[in-house]
Amino acid sequence: MSKAPISRFSTPEIADLPEDIRTRILAVQEKSGFVPNVFLVLARRPDEFRAFFAYHDALMDKPGKLTKAEREMIVVATSNANQCQYCVVAHGAILRIRAKDPLIADQVAINYRKADITDRQKAMLDFAMTVAFEAYAVDDADLAQLRSHGFSEEDAWDIAAIAAFFGMSNRLANVTNMRPNDEFYTMGRT
Repeated sequence: MSKAPISRFSTPEIADLPEDIRTRILAVQEKSGFVPNVFLVLARRPDEFRAFFAYHDALMDKPGKLTKAEREMIVVATSNANQCQYCVVAHGAILRIRAKDPLIADQVAINYRKADITDRQKAMLDFAMTVAFEAYAVDDADLAQLRSHGFSEEDAWDIAAIAAFFGMSNRLANVTNMRPNDEFYTMGRT
């Protein structure tokens, strides 16, 4: 286990946090066996922590045609393109678990176009990458391409919102030098 700091910014003690944030962090710790570093780094600003995780949950936990694994694919692919080590490692672990595939996260992170995923999923990630890096260029042809793979208007919104939200998250993780928890590296590999 690494002893390196989890961020270049100070992080609060769990015991010193507002009750709602402390309760959420302890629930995550009980479920996963550790506290993901993102919770501690963002907890230094309670109002922003609440807003961040409310939007995260609204995007990642909602019902819809995008599976939870596909939502994680979007995070892993765009986070790799943004060179966000924390999100690639952490969400890669979640992707492996949700897809029940120990190889998928590495494939998607390195080059999703060559990954063992469907053409539909590749189209989803193509759109997500356009949103992540050239949102100004999105046009009706992009949405038509998604429709040709069975995605609805609501699905397109979800793909765009996930790519956009994690673009912000990636930037915060990079600026804070957020270190992935050691536990993430081995999750879902067997």
